[in-house]
Amino acid sequence: MEGTNLAFWIAGILVAIDFVIRVVSIVVIPRNRRPQTAMAWLLAIFFLPYIGILLFLVLGSRHLPKGRRDKQDEINRYILDTTEGIDQLSHEHPWPEWLEPIATLNRNLGAMPLVGGNDARLHPDYLESLQAMTDAVGKAKRYVHSEFYIMSLDDTTAPYFDALEAAAARGVTVRVLLDHVASLRYPGYRRTIRRLKSMGVQWRLMLPFQPLRWKFQRLDLRNHRKLLVVDGLVAFTGSQNIIDSSYNKRSNKRRGLHWKDLMVRFEGPIVAGINALFVTDWYAETNELLTRETDPIRELTVKDRVGAQVVPSGPSFDGENNLRLFNSLLYAAQERIIICSPYFVPDESMLYAITTAAQSGLDVQLFVSEIGDQPVVYHAQRSYYEALLKAGVRIWLYRSPTVLHPKHFTIDDQVAVIGSSNMDMRSFSLNLEISVMVRGHSFVRKLRTLEESYRQNSRELHLEEWLARPFFSQVLDNIARLTSAVQ
Repeated sequence: MEGTNLAFWIAGILVAIDFVIRVVSIVVIPRNRRPQTAMAWLLAIFFLPYIGILLFLVLGSRHLPKGRRDKQDEINRYILDTTEGIDQLSHEHPWPEWLEPIATLNRNLGAMPLVGGNDARLHPDYLESLQAMTDAVGKAKRYVHSEFYIMSLDDTTAPYFDALEAAAARGVTVRVLLDHVASLRYPGYRRTIRRLKSMGVQWRLMLPFQPLRWKFQRLDLRNHRKLLVVDGLVAFTGSQNIIDSSYNKRSNKRRGLHWKDLMVRFEGPIVAGINALFVTDWYAETNELLTRETDPIRELTVKDRVGAQVVPSGPSFDGENNLRLFNSLLYAAQERIIICSPYFVPDESMLYAITTAAQSGLDVQLFVSEIGDQPVVYHAQRSYYEALLKAGVRIWLYRSPTVLHPKHFTIDDQVAVIGSSNMDMRSFSLNLEISVMVRGHSFVRKLRTLEESYRQNSRELHLEEWLARPFFSQVLDNIARLTSAVQ
């Protein structure tokens, strides 16, 4: 009898807890979240209340710790104060009326000015771009700031590590940042850390997940930026990590996968903006503020000068800076939109912007890979193809076994955006990213040439082919799409 009563009371307590969880969830979860995200979390909690609420407590907040957000605010105020009045963009060639409010939007969100007098060179070859960065480090006289999402010592990247070590040996201040969890996921992590410790450089893990040292946050909030700054004169940014193009995984090598990436080498005033992001991230990880090492704005006297603006984004900002920039440009387009994104999982607002442009008669094209290295993201991405094709978007599938990894898009023949940000929910909400908006016909023409090279190595996907794909594949795509809402 006592056992029956005890079981009755335990059952009653569990039912009460379940009821409280559901009621509290309805009140708390929708607050300041997209409706689709809130609904995804509520469904998870209603169907699996204990597991759902546990996952929500671990993954439900996409904000970095308050201390880190406060540091971002401090850096933003510093940038605004020290760059007041230096917005310098050449009007030698008339630029569209819609560009100025977008530049103002970016300035208000990320504090960085739009500056002219820059030189921008594309490095679309994986080994060549790595060699260009290695050569730049080899010429350093004052400092090197190296920040990459993934950094791994292997046969391909060894010369870059050697150059960093040699720079430190000749008295150059060398600072290195690498994302902890991302770098840990790939072979050679311990070897990489041992080498960094022995090189005489200053280095830190970004967003370390080390609970025993009281260093933790939501595990999938990552620093996805890739940038290199040398002496405040030269900067590189784009999609490439410091690792072999196979990413050193046996499964990749077995499938013959190699990554194709794109880096851009900048000179001119924009270098100071890219360096400001390194200063921000270094301050966040070390509490050392490098304002004394910030460099003055340097305008170049080159033939094809371009205007450029750094747009930082991530969970240390209140808004989704990159998503706001991307959507603003998509709606501003008058002629064409050409997008290259390895992981394309747009939110509803971006999907509407792209399909609206195509339905309005604009030339809208999307380059993605024929194969995927991340199954869930790959299938979630495919779930959008039908809506895009029906709207008139042309989809180009870059032929396997290459993973097309550059992240850029062009608007008309006026503006390009390039950087580390994918067009997916992770890059919009969870990752710290860098994007550079570039205004200049010469730069867009170079990207047009690169886009054509993609086209020559791709096959076009047509709606009839897509609708005829196997039913099981359709199911996988749609199931994967549901996971994109839980951010």
